[in-house]
Amino acid sequence: MCRPAWARALTAAQRLSDLARLRRVRDRIDREYAQPLNVEALARGANMPAGYLSRQFRLAYGKSPYAYLMTRRIERATVLLHRGDLSVTEVCSAVGCSSPGSFSTRFTELVGMPPGAYRRRATGAAGAVPPRVVKQATRPVRNEEAPVAEPELA
Repeated sequence: MCRPAWARALTAAQRLSDLARLRRVRDRIDREYAQPLNVEALARGANMPAGYLSRQFRLAYGKSPYAYLMTRRIERATVLLHRGDLSVTEVCSAVGCSSPGSFSTRFTELVGMPPGAYRRRATGAAGAVPPRVVKQATRPVRNEEAPVAEPELA
């Protein structure tokens, strides 16, 4: 059965409205990545049910809101670790992760090596690399895509 034109227009208008709200959620995650955020809080801010927000966010951006948040946190962590002036625990706290263990696990999944090894490698490298090159080279990838680096024995 075909829907009337007004119903199709309403559906299209609703989709546009949802996309605008999803963009605001993504922007909020980008701005407030170090704050305690969860899907329920994001959904309340977007005036959407949490399950609906998760499904629509995944359709629009290819990953769940939580996965997107953790990717942003790990991206920021790579920059802080590359600077070399903070410990792994301090970086964990600075990017909004409450558990160093889960931070380390997620970092390893996305970057391919533990944060301590990443910090040692990054601070031992030449400091003349422009930040934009560092950001591009250290951008996290999705789960199970990063090759696991073998530990270096010194």
